[in-house]
Amino acid sequence: MTAAKNGDQVSVHYKGTLDSGDIFDSSEGRAPLNFTLGEGQVIAGFDDAVEGMALGETRTVRIPPEEAYGGRDEELIRIIDRAQLPPGDLEIGQVFRARDDRGGAIRLTVVEIGDDNVTLDGNHPLAGQALTFEIKLVSIA
Repeated sequence: MTAAKNGDQVSVHYKGTLDSGDIFDSSEGRAPLNFTLGEGQVIAGFDDAVEGMALGETRTVRIPPEEAYGGRDEELIRIIDRAQLPPGDLEIGQVFRARDDRGGAIRLTVVEIGDDNVTLDGNHPLAGQALTFEIKLVSIA
């Protein structure tokens, strides 16, 4: 039986859960996820889990934070003057897109709102968490 290897175009169905059991993402009801194995198009632990799988095989893997979205970085939390944000109502969980020092896109989530200041978190929402995936390999090309 053919096993998936680096460079293969693969398609998988998946369900991702947190340690709490909450589902954070799933391909259920959607087309499978397509990517080239070993090219960094998905998180490292997901790539590693699919490598060596046989067509039709289902595998469950728990990926530690360092092989997923990394640990939480407290330096990515900023308190800014509310006047620096667009006018209007702010909500906890609201997301802003910005550019970092190198011109890369970053996502900033409102985590606290004060009278004069707003706390923004630039960490990925899944940073610091282990992720469990149930993965089914549906095609190899």
